[in-house]
Amino acid sequence: MIPQEYQKFYLKDVTFVNLMMRRIYNVLIVANPYDAFMLEDDGRVEEKIYNEYMELGLRYPPTFTQVSTTEEAYQVLRTMNIDLVICMPGNADNDAFSVAHDIKAGFPDIHCIVLTPFSHGITKRMENEDLSIFDYVFCWLGNTNLILSIIKLIEDKMNLEHDIEEGGVQMILVVEDSIRFYSSILPNLYNYILAQSKRFSTEALNRHAATLRMRGRPKVVLARNYEEAMALYDKFADNMLGVISDVRFPVGGVKDSEAGLKLLRNIHSRNPYIPLIMESAEAENREKVEAEGFRFVDKNSKKMSLDLRKMMEEHMGFGDFIFRDPKTKAEIMRIHSLKELQDNIFKIPDDSMLYHISRNHMSRWLSARAIFPVSEYLKKITWERLKDITAHREIIFDAIVQYRHMKNIGVVAVFDRMKFDSYSHFARIGEGSLGGKGRGLAFLDNIIKMHPEFNSFEGATVQIPKTVVLCTDVFDQFMEQNNLYQIALSDASDEDILQHFMRAQLPDSLIADFFTFFEATKSPIAIRSSSLLEDAHYQPFAGIYSTYMIPYLDDKYAMLEMLACAIKGVYASVYYKDSKAYMTATSNVIDQEKMAVILQEVVGKQYDGRYYPNISGVLRSLNYYPIVDERAEDGIASLALGLGKYIVDGGQTLRVSPYHPHQVLQTSELETALRETQTRFYALDTKHVGSDFKVDDGFNILNLKVKEAERDNSLNYIASTYDPYDQVIRDGIYDGGRKVITFASVLQHGVFPLPELLQMSMKYGAESMRRPVEIEFACNINNDRTGNLYLLQIRPIVDSKQMLDEDVAAVPDDECVVRSHNSLGHGVTEDVTDVVYVKTDDNFTASNNPAIAREIEKINREYLDNGKNYVLVGPGRWGSSDPWLGIPVKWPHISAARVIVEVALKNYRVDPSQGTHFFQNLTSFGVGYFTVDANRGEGLFHKEMLDEMEAVEETEHVRVVRFNKPLRIMMDGKKQEGAVVVGA
Repeated sequence: MIPQEYQKFYLKDVTFVNLMMRRIYNVLIVANPYDAFMLEDDGRVEEKIYNEYMELGLRYPPTFTQVSTTEEAYQVLRTMNIDLVICMPGNADNDAFSVAHDIKAGFPDIHCIVLTPFSHGITKRMENEDLSIFDYVFCWLGNTNLILSIIKLIEDKMNLEHDIEEGGVQMILVVEDSIRFYSSILPNLYNYILAQSKRFSTEALNRHAATLRMRGRPKVVLARNYEEAMALYDKFADNMLGVISDVRFPVGGVKDSEAGLKLLRNIHSRNPYIPLIMESAEAENREKVEAEGFRFVDKNSKKMSLDLRKMMEEHMGFGDFIFRDPKTKAEIMRIHSLKELQDNIFKIPDDSMLYHISRNHMSRWLSARAIFPVSEYLKKITWERLKDITAHREIIFDAIVQYRHMKNIGVVAVFDRMKFDSYSHFARIGEGSLGGKGRGLAFLDNIIKMHPEFNSFEGATVQIPKTVVLCTDVFDQFMEQNNLYQIALSDASDEDILQHFMRAQLPDSLIADFFTFFEATKSPIAIRSSSLLEDAHYQPFAGIYSTYMIPYLDDKYAMLEMLACAIKGVYASVYYKDSKAYMTATSNVIDQEKMAVILQEVVGKQYDGRYYPNISGVLRSLNYYPIVDERAEDGIASLALGLGKYIVDGGQTLRVSPYHPHQVLQTSELETALRETQTRFYALDTKHVGSDFKVDDGFNILNLKVKEAERDNSLNYIASTYDPYDQVIRDGIYDGGRKVITFASVLQHGVFPLPELLQMSMKYGAESMRRPVEIEFACNINNDRTGNLYLLQIRPIVDSKQMLDEDVAAVPDDECVVRSHNSLGHGVTEDVTDVVYVKTDDNFTASNNPAIAREIEKINREYLDNGKNYVLVGPGRWGSSDPWLGIPVKWPHISAARVIVEVALKNYRVDPSQGTHFFQNLTSFGVGYFTVDANRGEGLFHKEMLDEMEAVEETEHVRVVRFNKPLRIMMDGKKQEGAVVVGA
């Protein structure tokens, strides 16, 4: 059991962006012509340094300027911004020290390094030289690696304090006063550390994050005497990864042959677990050093750099983490990455675990890999404080999980099957674009990360579903390799196009990735389109392309086959007839359309043979149908039981404003509640297995009665019960009586904070997009009142910009063809002359609606071909998938209409619709939607005026008339007033 104090913890994220802010960009090298030539031609210093930077994944390689005299150096220093001066060995009368002295005299604040070859003369000269004014003196043997190390050493010194404060970066203290020796050890050390940082940067989720991560590598600090070393230790003891020290160096200004031992003893007494390495040229020191429990490296050994590297791997947390048997020191297990540690932490034997925990090895390994939040947290939980191995395992596991979750949120990771698991949640395969929906999802994920208050309610979480995006380059590759463009761009039928696509082959390289994704989600998967043009800021292609769902199967190969068919089906839908019509309507070229595909876990729960969530919904931050005291900007949500496709298809939903959850028009009266609440819902058929995919993406979606959900026990907190004896609806579920989908427990009784979460989603979504938004969501609520809200998609509602400067309500009735007090849309249109209307009289019957839809589709095609528009008037809900409620047209069949009017007839009254995908299209194209119910005095439709005019085209159920002058269409979106006025 984890003690209470360690159960709730909060990891603070480290941003690597603010580390290593101070850099050396411009280096001036002062060298005699011979050395300059050596560097330039033989050493090619700039090119070599550049290549080294690139190879180690470092950014910002410095530029070099070379001069050969002090005068030239002064000239450059006055005109350029130089960060570092390197003085090379000079000629007889002008050695490096004199040049360096001259430069320091004129520019005392500049970093200055002296490089000198080691000969007897120089050594004597240095004994009398004041070296303290230079940053460092190095021994130059023509090794360009050294220059890289010098630059890094100075950058480390410049950033040390800030980076430790900001990010908890670690440091390695090197104590050495022999110029000759530190000139050879530093390049080795840096080479190793930079290669290590390149390795651990692979813990990052994408390339950008990986390059930033490398800024968190351990720093190297060089101390040249006892006092300097102790001062650094005292200041940065908590961030010291280890110490590498020489044996003899000055103490109090005097060389002391035991200085190194004194230093290590002092440090060891304060922190017994810090790795201490002693290097010495005197082999007899080995016994002395090892007797004290320190590590020893022989300076004279040919393998010195390898020995040192090995010790750093073993004791400073570099390289892999090796779990060892404490008695035999034999390797038990080798851990390469954070995810591996998480997966294996419960498999390590207790004695090995104890050995490593009590020596703080885990925390050190994590900090060497720049995983500071976890290492910082674990460092505090020592064996002394908590003597329970199982608790330690659980704490380490929880901390890694929380860290990985924190790192995943708001980041588009590159999919890596070695790292993607149930704690990952957004990754991409490929280098192309994420497409509209993909970008929207990544953006939503980021909004959730930026606003932690989303997850501040007890028992409620907000997130996006686990998602992998196949970027657009996978689509291009698929189309080209299978030679599909010819059939795709032809006039072949949708079925033909689908069959051709189904026979094509997806790249085999994706198979292993898909298996990893199945393993991580363990739920049905939705395969959605995410095209470049879809949900883009100004042209939503909502609902035009296919979205398939496949069940989760134990047989991974059967699931893989279904997934491949679904992806090919989504790709094919770009080239279907409706998509091509839509392209024409939006003046887009089909060649520009590129498709990314989103693979996303389906939100819901598994019931017998079907899968669906308790609540799906569409939330809009602008409400064009406000009631009572609601305002347009309070927004509106449409809620439904089951899959969200039901809402998109125009099913009966519950409309409620998140700011007014107690005010639901549909359930305000008994009769309305029984008549106008949901009676059917959609669920995924999890028993339908196979590759028989159809053009209709709903082929495996079940359309069920609400009674079925009652059998599944999924109506808890969602439904109320109608009591026929007392003629009342009681909130909650009771035996007998019809169940009415009211969401009362969630909206009115606070079982789950959905209204508050939706308010936040609208507010932060609209703020971030700087315009009104539409958000799709789904929600699972458990019996214990906990639940998860998943945000599935966000897109802007585009408001037309035409300004309306007159009062629509003031226009006299006799000038109007149509008037509505319940209109959707905003602006003025003055280029339409035609009205297309459905012939209706007292004998109108909805059974002709499917035929009417076909006639209108034909008329619409003529208007599209001529580039003209019209006003469309008809009974009931346009676009309903239920032909009894209205004419079942799809958007492409009426895409040339400028205003769509739904009229209530005496014998055929259907409540006005809103919240289907239609409305996204209406608002983006600035199309008006009027509701007229003359019987209730809600607007008028002068049908008799149109009946008297001559028809320019007439079919069995539809008439088209043309006015001589353009009609004036006026819409006031804030007041919901609309009118179609005869032109003067």
